[in-house]
Amino acid sequence: MRVNYINFNGKLTPVSKPILQGDNRAFRYGDGIFETMLWKKGQIRLLHEHVERLQAGMKTLKLEGVEHFGPSELAQLSVELLTKNEIDDKICRLRLQVYRSGSGLYSPISNQPEFILQASPLEGLTNEATQHSGLTIDVYREHFKPYSGLSALKSINSLLFVLAGLYRKQQGLDEVIILNQDGLICETISSNIFVSYRQQIYTPALSEGCVAGTMRKTVLELAKKEGIEITEAKIDPQILEEADEVFLTNAIRGVQWVMGYRNKRYFNQWSKRFQAMIHRL
Repeated sequence: MRVNYINFNGKLTPVSKPILQGDNRAFRYGDGIFETMLWKKGQIRLLHEHVERLQAGMKTLKLEGVEHFGPSELAQLSVELLTKNEIDDKICRLRLQVYRSGSGLYSPISNQPEFILQASPLEGLTNEATQHSGLTIDVYREHFKPYSGLSALKSINSLLFVLAGLYRKQQGLDEVIILNQDGLICETISSNIFVSYRQQIYTPALSEGCVAGTMRKTVLELAKKEGIEITEAKIDPQILEEADEVFLTNAIRGVQWVMGYRNKRYFNQWSKRFQAMIHRL
């Protein structure tokens, strides 16, 4: 049986080898961040956007060694791992987790980073523009996401999303919408959200608590370039009952059309247009 590897602090390590110690701060406190990236056509899509967000997150968490996680370093680490796993010619998901090393209680002893880079092939993701027939969604209301200066981080402290994921499975849905502490639309479990209503496209502002998605940023930039107005705003979930179209964005799946919310059905115009733009990247 072929051995699969991860990159643990710069060393290619069999995935079956134990690496976690009892005082690991990622395990004990969720003290870290992560990036989920798409490897496609021999490179990381939106590499510079991922690096920019990663480095900003490390600075927010007061982690040192930011300069070791630049575009060239991340690309090299990825090539080595994918080559070792013999999947460098496939479309893959890369997950980089960076966390604080050392021990200590809530007050860390060290601010040095450690990291784990993992790779897994994505079967069937050959053409994102035709990858699905539409998602079904609903709103998750058991818990809410607070907004603060930490909200935009891809934090490894993800209990809210785990519980929302359990609800999604129980309800047989493709995705669920997370609301912020004011009961306004924030994001979904794994994506940012865009809503078309009366010929205008809206997306929650970062101040509303959503993650600063790399694909969200890309869609906003493409829209500006194409003269398409998108407003970053506070969005009441009631808009879902009257919206014309809803689509989601994330780094792996690109743009995903939402087919329905409860009994409501949506058009698929803007999402197709943005899917085509993203597919050319």
